[in-house]
Amino acid sequence: MTAFRVSLIAIALAVVLSTGCGYHEAGKAVRIPPDVKTISIPIFENQTKTYHIEQIITNAVIHEMSSRTKYRIVSSPSDDVDATITGKVLTTESTPATYDSQTGRATTALVTVTASVKFVDRHGKVLFENNNYTFRDQYQLSADPLSFFEEDTVALHRMASDFSRTLVSNILEAF
Repeated sequence: MTAFRVSLIAIALAVVLSTGCGYHEAGKAVRIPPDVKTISIPIFENQTKTYHIEQIITNAVIHEMSSRTKYRIVSSPSDDVDATITGKVLTTESTPATYDSQTGRATTALVTVTASVKFVDRHGKVLFENNNYTFRDQYQLSADPLSFFEEDTVALHRMASDFSRTLVSNILEAF
């Protein structure tokens, strides 16, 4: 090989290697500006008829943000915060998923929750926004009519946990 070809290959290799692939360590590609120290996460707005769903989801988001980040998290909006995460629970729906072949009665149900979230800094600049988070979870239906209305609560808590993990990851990982 000639010296010219070797030089050309070396230059091409250096260019390719120096461009990078966008890979980053988890938690290192943060979209949150460095001046943000305190984040407010007020109770999400509930636009559904599902009792306390906004509190379940908000508490899960607060817990996830507190446990995964160094930011001071407060639940009430004020002028002292650097950024705010607001959300709305837009829809909740529970539909039968499987049926008992002998009785025709539903044995499991699928609960679906749709929410929107906005993360803004103190100046109103949108740092992150998703108007269509949709999460689903399945739960068993009891034959006991007295426990029917409380069975989806466990599924809602699991879904809130999944939702909060995804939301915080999306904010931190800049996706």
